[in-house]
Amino acid sequence: MSKLKLGPLEDETPIKITLDLPAAIHRDLLAYAQAHAAETGGKAPEPARLVAPMLARFMATDRAFVRGRRRGGN
Repeated sequence: MSKLKLGPLEDETPIKITLDLPAAIHRDLLAYAQAHAAETGGKAPEPARLVAPMLARFMATDRAFVRGRRRGGN
C-alpha cells in the first residue's frame, strides 16, 4: 500500500459531536485504522479518532477553502 495521507494522531482535548455514518463508511474507517496501524507499527485506533484528523487534512488541502480563509471568508 502507498503512504497514507493521515500521519500520527495528536492527543488533544476533544469536543464531542454526534453523527450518523453509512455502514460502508464505517467499514472503510475500520479498514483505514488497520492500515494506519500497519504503517505506523502501532495499535489500530478507534475509527472515531480518525474522523477529526481526516477532516482537518481534507480542509487543509482544499484549495478553494484555504483561499477563502486567507481572504477573510472564515
